[in-house]
Amino acid sequence: QVQLVESGGGSVQSGGSLRLSCAASGYRASWYCMGWFRRAPGKEREGVATISSNSRTAYADSVKGRFTISRDNSKNTLYLQMSSLKPEDTAIYYCAARFGVSDCPQSLDFSYFGYWGQGTQVTVSS
Repeated sequence: QVQLVESGGGSVQSGGSLRLSCAASGYRASWYCMGWFRRAPGKEREGVATISSNSRTAYADSVKGRFTISRDNSKNTLYLQMSSLKPEDTAIYYCAARFGVSDCPQSLDFSYFGYWGQGTQVTVSS
């Protein structure tokens, strides 16, 4: 059974940094697409960043230059390094995955992903 468990959320002041982690277990595929999505209060789910098993990354325009997605294959862990955080980054952040694929869609389409974590809250105060 595939499990994705996020951690690292919290409260930070504007301009601060946080690193989210997503520990993945229960799969055997070498090929994957994994990503981070977020849902802010009163808004729809939004794609933040994705990374494929061939290391290709994609970012939402709103986070380019501030967020970095990465993965440590030896630890089966996905990361999202967030810097220069803004109040509008406040949201619940979700880890997502699809296995058995070699690339991710550049559109950050959440419907592409079949596995989701429970989410971790990120709150940025001004």
